[in-house]
Amino acid sequence: MCGIVGYVGHHFAETVLIVDLERLEYRGYDSAGIATINAGELCVRKRLGRLRVLDEAVKQAPLGGTIGIGHTRWATHGEPSETNAHPHLDCRGDIAVVHNGIIENFAELKSTLQREGHVFKSDTDTEVIVHLIEKFIGLGLVRAVLRTVRDLKGSFAFVAMSVTEPDLLVAAKCGSPLLIGIGGTECFIASDQTALCQHTPQFMVLDDGEIAVVRAGSVEVVNFYGQTVDQEVLTSDMDTDVIELKGYDHYMLKEIHEQPEVVRRILREYTDADGKVSLSPEGLDASQLARVSRIVIQACGTSWHAGLVGKRLLEGLAHVHTEVDISSEFRYRNPILEGDTLVMALSQSGETADTLAGIRQAKSRFMKVLSICNVTTSSIAKESDAFLDMLAGVEIGVASTKAYLAELVMLQLFTLALARIRWTLDETAEKLIVGELHALPEKLEHILARQEDILACARCFKDAQHFTFLGRGYDYPTALEGALKLKEISYIHATGYPAGEFKHGPIALVEEGLPVVCIATRGELYDKMLSNIHEVRARKGRIIAVTTEGDDGLRDLADHCIAIPDCSDHLTPILSVVPLQLLAYHVASLRGCDVDKPRNLAKSVTVE
Repeated sequence: MCGIVGYVGHHFAETVLIVDLERLEYRGYDSAGIATINAGELCVRKRLGRLRVLDEAVKQAPLGGTIGIGHTRWATHGEPSETNAHPHLDCRGDIAVVHNGIIENFAELKSTLQREGHVFKSDTDTEVIVHLIEKFIGLGLVRAVLRTVRDLKGSFAFVAMSVTEPDLLVAAKCGSPLLIGIGGTECFIASDQTALCQHTPQFMVLDDGEIAVVRAGSVEVVNFYGQTVDQEVLTSDMDTDVIELKGYDHYMLKEIHEQPEVVRRILREYTDADGKVSLSPEGLDASQLARVSRIVIQACGTSWHAGLVGKRLLEGLAHVHTEVDISSEFRYRNPILEGDTLVMALSQSGETADTLAGIRQAKSRFMKVLSICNVTTSSIAKESDAFLDMLAGVEIGVASTKAYLAELVMLQLFTLALARIRWTLDETAEKLIVGELHALPEKLEHILARQEDILACARCFKDAQHFTFLGRGYDYPTALEGALKLKEISYIHATGYPAGEFKHGPIALVEEGLPVVCIATRGELYDKMLSNIHEVRARKGRIIAVTTEGDDGLRDLADHCIAIPDCSDHLTPILSVVPLQLLAYHVASLRGCDVDKPRNLAKSVTVE
């Protein structure tokens, strides 16, 4: 994986492809390449490293042609290199393919193809696709692709073109996202809508098991058996302005500052003028929710941390037994799922492979699935029984910030809706909590306007080799999220622990000078957290405390204090995570790291 683009029309393809790949840079990649057909020849440029290197190579030696494909690669099979970069070609150099996903049976296919005389040049799994197409190309490109997909196992989205049919792109989808943009006399292909919105608002989303036959001004969709599919043409409402930096140094910083407006947007959509939650996921009515006696939340990475907060909310306010699973473990642990169990999936992209597999496992056992994600046209949204749009807007930074906060707010609102149905929260209490939620944007803006303490702390610890994050209760998932953000973008080793568990082993790591971030907000476990801070201080760890404004007791204990406005215990994760996002950002920026495109990471993990 990571980013696919394709173009057929009347402009120079290389120009369109490079611009579209730039729109997908945020997804993370290690190499890039494009191929076009010009005067009956297949022309290819591939480069290791950033897209600007490829752009310079294309400017020095233009390819020409009005049809082409492009790719930014995030290495799975084979190290990052020019040879392993996409597009990959057949033996004669007549066919080119770009691919996202993983071909699980590639070793078997490669061995068979090599015995038949095909010569492989890369270490990738992708190359088997182009050699299979070569094997069947006598049938024509469309039929060759139809024959090829029968042999592939795994997840894939790929686009193929051949000099034998120089006006045609063929795109196949099974597990990884792929969209077709329709723009009058030209058509576009992309793995992400952000690459299409600058060209046309009209697009199709391919479903699994579908192939698009794309020419300038025409698209035909068939299934893997060659039968015509009537695929709906959608209209995008994405504003290209949302993918501009607007004066910020990085997308991550911009998205951190967008969080107050994200909260306002969610509350406008999901609360009413009477101060109550107005949230009813289509496909899951109140009577079905009333029968739920157990919830299983499954998610990955940052979304898993949001799920941990959701567990405390759902059990504390709605009185529903809740479990939280990492999706890659959930799908393999043979979970006991009963008829009154609701499975919830959390995902920013809506394409997370493990989370999607967890949904399919749950539905195979006739469980209802409710998903909360940020892309309404995504596979997770489409395959769930019910769906809630988290309304975070396009998130460009690889390290999620505003989508995480949106998940937290959505879980708050869903819990309130469920608590009302189950009669565990009266109307007065609901209105009080909704009122507190409406006060959060201003409190977030207050934190964002006062970053001096955070920046001073970042300067002090930017050269640290290790960090530890501690929290209790609602603050424990925030400790995990703070540690994840720091290691994602600054490459500093960081671990998060529940503070009460710290003395059961991890405290052995504390030595003089170790920065320990202690989230010590004024909640029911505050006094317990103070004891843990004393334990760290006694071992000469350096304490960075996230505190509640007005709490001066920690100033004598901590080396650095970062204060957040006061709020109810169950709302603190929405506020306390923001200083940790900013701490990670400033540390990474001071270290000279590529904040928006951290090494080895991809925005949407569409492979297992």
